[in-house]
Amino acid sequence: MPIIAVINRKGGSGKSTMATHLAAWLARQGLAVMLGDVDRQQSTRAWLKRRDAKLPGIVPWAIDQKNVLKVPPGVTHVVLDTPGGMHGFELAKVVMSADAVVMPVCNSMFDRESAAACHAELLALPRVASGRCKLGIVGMRVDARTKAAESLREWALGLNVPFLGVLRETQQYVKSLDNGLTMFDLPGQAHSGDLLQWDPILEWLSPIVKVTHAPQTRPAPPPEPIKPVAEVEAPAQRMNATRAASLMPAQEGLVHGNLYAFARPGPLATTDAASRPTNGAERAGVPQFLLRQ
Repeated sequence: MPIIAVINRKGGSGKSTMATHLAAWLARQGLAVMLGDVDRQQSTRAWLKRRDAKLPGIVPWAIDQKNVLKVPPGVTHVVLDTPGGMHGFELAKVVMSADAVVMPVCNSMFDRESAAACHAELLALPRVASGRCKLGIVGMRVDARTKAAESLREWALGLNVPFLGVLRETQQYVKSLDNGLTMFDLPGQAHSGDLLQWDPILEWLSPIVKVTHAPQTRPAPPPEPIKPVAEVEAPAQRMNATRAASLMPAQEGLVHGNLYAFARPGPLATTDAASRPTNGAERAGVPQFLLRQ
């Protein structure tokens, strides 16, 4: 039975967010998942009570008559949410059966120092030291506008621990957890960017928990709409129409004014009947060379 333990000594590092999302991911693979809450605050148990029964099921720890926690029958995968400040025998007891430890770490000096101390204690445990229990670090509440991700990556490299990726700071995690949901339960593609951040984490865990993970694909941007020919030509047509309308007075003035000057009688004009215009157009003042022959 693969067991994932989410561990960090420091409170408020995002352990419950990580644990609930990993449990929801496994449940969506069609697996029988138990979300065990080692924390006295029982945050994940309260989350499970808010979870809609129509969603893929996740069961809590069962308590027998002796108040001993035990795995419910039929469960195939376990995710453990642990309390802050856990060390010594309690830490060793959790790691004793774990196949993977995921350590969520925020980017601050206090978080990194606390995580480094926890990492040192984990390395002293035989199951981690021998590699039977894998250990990976995830950056939590990372602002993409800063260098926090790179800073955490270099810090994890210094500890010689796999850096699995980062999850961004967003209120969507808070809102979804308040309703018993995770990012994996939200409909549509609105949160595809957040799901993409989970890909390297889930790919690292997949061989450990013996499931196949299908990476998220970034949706292609929608193609630019092709404008109809009428819409493309409309601006030019409007420009020509405006220009033509603005030139009409000038054209009329040119025809009725300047061109008529060629037909006006001048000093050489004759009053001889034989030389008078007989064409009606010429009588109207249109010169002879403009008339069709």
